[in-house]
Formats: sequence, C-alpha cells, structure tokens
Amino acid sequence: MYEFNYQKATNVDDAANKLGAGADARVLAGGQTLIAAMKLRLAAPSDIIDIRGIAELRGIKSGNDGLIIGAMTTHAEVASSADVRKNIPALAVLARSIGDPMVRNMGTIGGSIANNDPAADYPAAMIGLGATVKTNQRSIAADDFFTGMFMTSLEPGEIIESVSFPKPKRAAYMKFSNPASRYAIVGVFVAETGSGARVAVTGAGASVFRVAEMETALAAKFSADSVTGISVASDDLNSDMHASAEYRAHLITVMARRAVEAALAG
Repeated sequence: MYEFNYQKATNVDDAANKLGAGADARVLAGGQTLIAAMKLRLAAPSDIIDIRGIAELRGIKSGNDGLIIGAMTTHAEVASSADVRKNIPALAVLARSIGDPMVRNMGTIGGSIANNDPAADYPAAMIGLGATVKTNQRSIAADDFFTGMFMTSLEPGEIIESVSFPKPKRAAYMKFSNPASRYAIVGVFVAETGSGARVAVTGAGASVFRVAEMETALAAKFSADSVTGISVASDDLNSDMHASAEYRAHLITVMARRAVEAALAG
C-alpha cells in the first residue's frame, strides 16, 4: 500500500467534511474492493474516511410501499432479513448469491453500488425495481445513478445514506456466475410492477442496462415465453476469458426466461 491518512467519522456530516478536506479522500465502507485495490497499489487515496461506525447508516425498514436499506447494511443482513424475505424475496436471493461468507459479512450495499463494478449484483436489483438512492445531498433515481463502468452520478463529497426499493408485484433474479468469484458473467433481474415490467442486466456490459423489448413483451404478458425469442445485440457487450460477447448475449435471454419462471413460481 501507499501511505495514507486514516480518519474515523462519527456521523454523516463529519464524514462529508473529512471527505471534502482530503486531497484525494475515499470513503471506507465494507472495504471489499477498496482495500484490495490499495494492496495492489491500484488505488492511492490521500485519506481513508471510515464510516463503518455510523449507526444511522445501518438497518432495514419496511413499509407498505417497500423497503429502505441503510448504506452500511451488509449483504448478509439483507439476505437474512425477515422483512426483505417477506416484501422482496428476490432481493434476499440476490444478496445471498454475492461472493462468499466473508464478502457477505463485510461488504455493504452502499459500497457495492458506489463502486458500480460491471459484474456486481445490486445494480441489477436497483434498476430492476426502480429504486432510489438517498445521499446526504439529494435523492437519485436508480436509472440516473449508474453512468458507466465504475462510474456513478455521485458528486465529490456526496455520501450514500440509504436505498429505497419499491415493492413489486413479483420479481426474481437469475445469474450465471463465475465459479471462482461468484461475480455475474450475466445476471438478469426481472420485476413486474404497478407501472409495467422492468428487466435489468448486469455482468454483460460496461454497466447495468435495461432491455426495453423484453419489458414491452412482459408488460403485455408476464410469461417466460414472452422473452424466449428476444435477443440482445452483442456489439457492445463484454468479451473476456470467461465468456465471449456472443455467449453473454445468449445468456441474457436464458437468464431472463429463468428469472420470469422463478418470479411466477413465487
């Protein structure tokens, strides 16, 4: 690691002040990406602002309209929450599929979406459910939050406080995982909502994206057969040692069909 200043924040305002004062300060949430990057000397922040002790950023609240999940809530807490399993069981399934037990017990939802890894799982749920990100400065619709590979619409000094997930009529998440990392080679989150259907894909492109043709077909008839004949062009999809762009395009349709079947099965 390169040398850095470690600072522990006592509350959100304190964290924002410390973040703004650093030349190249970074927030430490679960640390599952940042610490690894620092060890490999791929990241060299001037300051690390530790927000793990801020109690107001933790916890899950349920209501008639859905869930509010604090940014520092871990994947394991989301996966095991009775409120999540009752209101949006697909979100609990997704959280349970992330990494291994160590990652799930250390990694946080806020850290995951702020990092916006192209193969991360939560962005698919965010877009698939039409979630809203609340920061210390504003509220951001999920459709506007993810802007590119490892990029979001967060401004300097902006800290995620919580994520609000509307409760869908039904939803499911299916992914084809890398067997070692369990990152999504392709993951598809499908939801039927009061305003129609949403289909979000992660792992396949530079960032999470929606499939409008599948959404239109599912809005007309929420059935696995509705997406079977729909294919996504491979032109802008990822291609690497794990899967070609063409294979990822094929997997999108396969995972979408499986997700619809899972949603219908309840």
